[in-house]
Amino acid sequence: MKKRSASPGLIAGILCLAAAAAWHSLDMRAGIHETGASWQMGQYLFLTILVVALTTLCGYFLVEKQIPCSLSKLTVLMAGGLGILYLFVLPPLSAPDEISHYVSAYRLSSQMTGQPQRDRYGRVLLRAQDAWVEDLDGDFVYEPDEDGNLQVTAKSREQAVKLGETMEESTYELFHTLGLNGQYAPERTAQIQTMGAYVSSTYPPVTTTPLAYVPQAIGISVARLLGLNTVCLLYFGRFCNLIFFVIMLYLSMKRIPFGKEVLLGVAVLPMTLHLAASFSYDVMILSCMFLLTAVCLDLAYEKEQVRVRDIVLLAVLAAVAGPCKMVYAPMLGLCLLIPMRKFGKVRNWFISAFAVGTAWAMAMYLVNSQVIATYAAATEADSYVEWAGEAGFSMSLLIHNPVLLVRMFYQTLLWNAKDMHITMIGGWLGNLDQVLDVPYLAVWAFTLCLIGLALKIPGEQIRMNMRQRVWTGFLCAACGGLTMLSMLIAWTPVSSRVILGVQGRYFLPFLPVLLLALKNRTVVLTKDKNRSILYLMCCLNGYALVRLFSIVCIRL
Repeated sequence: MKKRSASPGLIAGILCLAAAAAWHSLDMRAGIHETGASWQMGQYLFLTILVVALTTLCGYFLVEKQIPCSLSKLTVLMAGGLGILYLFVLPPLSAPDEISHYVSAYRLSSQMTGQPQRDRYGRVLLRAQDAWVEDLDGDFVYEPDEDGNLQVTAKSREQAVKLGETMEESTYELFHTLGLNGQYAPERTAQIQTMGAYVSSTYPPVTTTPLAYVPQAIGISVARLLGLNTVCLLYFGRFCNLIFFVIMLYLSMKRIPFGKEVLLGVAVLPMTLHLAASFSYDVMILSCMFLLTAVCLDLAYEKEQVRVRDIVLLAVLAAVAGPCKMVYAPMLGLCLLIPMRKFGKVRNWFISAFAVGTAWAMAMYLVNSQVIATYAAATEADSYVEWAGEAGFSMSLLIHNPVLLVRMFYQTLLWNAKDMHITMIGGWLGNLDQVLDVPYLAVWAFTLCLIGLALKIPGEQIRMNMRQRVWTGFLCAACGGLTMLSMLIAWTPVSSRVILGVQGRYFLPFLPVLLLALKNRTVVLTKDKNRSILYLMCCLNGYALVRLFSIVCIRL
C-alpha cells in the first residue's frame, strides 16, 4: 500500500511557524546581547519546539483524513496544550485584574485549609512569604495591628510595584531565578516573619460568589499544604483553573448538537486562552455560559424530551455564573428556544422556568443585593467615579435623559469599536498591554476564521429559523448593552464622551451563540474547510506565543 504524504496545508503551516520563530530569534539575540541572559535562548528554542510539535499534532488530527479524531477529544489537546503554553509565556498576575482574583482565591484557600482569612478590617491575609508579589521593590512599610497582623501604611503603598504589572525581561528573569524552591528577597521575608505571621493584602477581594474561585483555591491549597514556594502556589492555582476550563469546554463540546467548530474556535482565541490560564473568574463565566448554550441548543434541537436533570443543570449554571456578572442574565433567554411540548405538560414548563429563574434570582440576592440597591438608589449627587476624581453617571440621570444614553452608546461604538475588537480576539494581552500585542493583521485573521466557521457548509442543515435567530441576536445585544451600561455607571466620569472600560473580552461568553445565529443560506462555503480553519487558528496561536515571548525578552 502506497504511503500517503502529509497534506500541503499541514506542511505550509509548520514551515510558516518555523520561519516566524527564526525571524523572532533575531530579537532574542538582540535582547540577550543587552542582558547577557543566554538561558532565554534555550527557553525560546524549547518553546518553539513545543509550539511546532503541538501544532503538527493538532494538524494531523484536523486535516489528515486518514487519522480521524472527534472535535470533542481534540478540545483537550488544542485548548489544554495551547493554554499551558500561554500560562508560561504570560506569567502569573499578568492578566487583566488578575491580582484581585488571586487575592480572592487566596482567601477561599485559607477557608479551605482552616487558616485565617481576613483581618479585623476585612483585608485578606497572606502568608508572609507570599507578600512580595504586591511589593517587588520593597517599598512597603508594615505596622502590626491589634491582632498581630501586618498592615501596610497608606503612604508606602502608593509607589509599590506588583508582580506582572508590566511584563518585562526582568519578569522572566525573576521566575527563572526563583525556580520551584527559591524565595524572593529572603532577608526581607525573614524580617517580615519576625514581625508577624500574616500580612494584610492591599488589594480587596472581588465581591462575588466564592464558587467562582474554587478551582484556583484548590490549586493554592495544594501548594500551601505541600509547603511549596510562592511561584508554585501561583502556577498551581492557574493550572487548576485551566483544567476546569478544559473539562467544562469538553462537556460543552459533547453536548452542543451543532456548531462545535464555532465553540472550539472561540475557545482557542488568544484572549480566551490567556484568561483560561489565569486566576480570573472569567473562566467560571465562560465555562458556565458555554455549557448553558450547549444544553439549551441540545434541548431545543436534538433531545426529544426535557429531563429533570437538565433543569437542575440549567439552574446550577444560572446560580453559579449569574452573580459573577449580572450583565449575562439575558443568556437565560436561550431556554425559551426549547419547545414547550418537550416538557410534556404546560405545568412542567412553568415549573422548570420558575426553578431556573429562582435559582438565578436567589444567587443574585445572596451575593449582589447590596450592589444592586446601591446603583438603583444612587442619585446624581451620590454618583462619583473614584479613579477619575469626579462625578459619574447615575441611573436617575440616564432615565431622565435617554438622549444622553443613546449618544454615549453611539459614540462608544463609533470610536472604540476597534479597541473592543482587539481586546475580544486578544490583540493586547497581559493587562491589556499594547506592547504585548498580536498584530492587527493576525487579529483579523482570527476574526475571519470565526466567520468562516460560522458559515453554512455543503450538506449542513440550518437548525435555527429566522425567528429563533432574531431572538438569539436580541439576547446577545442585550448582554452587550448591559455590559456597556454597567461600565457607564460604574467607571465613566461625566466629562467623558465615550463609555470607558468596555473591553471586548466581555463579549466572549455569548460570542459562540451569536455566530451560530448568523448562519444562513445566502452566504455559504462551497467546501467544508472547518478543520483546516481550526488548524490555521492553531498556527496563529503558535505565532502569537513565540512573538510574545520575544517581545518580553527585549523589553528592558
